[in-house]
Amino acid sequence: MRLCAGPDGISPADKDRLFRFAAIVKAELDQSGERLALIARSGLDLSRFGARYSHAGLTLKASANTPWSVRQLYYACDEERPHLYDQGMAGFVLGTDEPAVGYISLVFLPPAAASALEATALDNRQALQVLNARYSANAYPYSLQYQNCNQWVMEVLALAWAPLSVTANARQDAQQWLKARGYAPSVMDVGSRMLMALGNVMPWLHSDDHPEADLARALYRVSMPASIEAFVRQEVPAASRVEICHNRRQVVIHRGWDAMAEGCEPGEGDTVIVLD
Repeated sequence: MRLCAGPDGISPADKDRLFRFAAIVKAELDQSGERLALIARSGLDLSRFGARYSHAGLTLKASANTPWSVRQLYYACDEERPHLYDQGMAGFVLGTDEPAVGYISLVFLPPAAASALEATALDNRQALQVLNARYSANAYPYSLQYQNCNQWVMEVLALAWAPLSVTANARQDAQQWLKARGYAPSVMDVGSRMLMALGNVMPWLHSDDHPEADLARALYRVSMPASIEAFVRQEVPAASRVEICHNRRQVVIHRGWDAMAEGCEPGEGDTVIVLD
């Protein structure tokens, strides 16, 4: 998520390339023959935590907004609260802090898992039932106090794949199911308690929902795209993954669960689209 700072102004050339990149992502989605994919994008620079992707959502062919819009939790900085937001692919791709190089990850599911998730994601009542009123970018996944964008995706997955009812306890039930299924959030080693304290001056970062044992070690356990994808691969072994990246010379399409190279350089078997 870009949160409130946002990148510097994107040049017209970079904006044009990002629009072209979004069109290539949509073409890949159309060619898949699927109706839904888990989607993640690079956004915030989290390389110090070993994370390429920062923000996840669900891209839906049947979106009422426009085909392949991304349904996601969006934090409205001026209101200091989250909303459910359907965003076209171009806007989703533009939400990056680094327009020169960017990555998109798509995870496709077999029919039964995909159909259940699509029905839940498109049902506003269910999607909103697990949307928390208080946002924290580093929210602890097993607390009801806050929620981040990736944790909303996890709880929608739980509603779709677990025998849960849509009740006032939907978030609690979803988290209990995720814990029972062994969901492991990403571990973010901050390095020092001092740095953690500095982060708490920001209205979208909190520590009071995290276990004291983790805080003593300067660790946050947070739902991130990598932990979402690991859980999906565990629960649905037949799921497949496509990674698409761009730099100022080319777009590269990489198929498989192994990570593509840094800098958007192609590997053996990757598809390369040269940008004029």
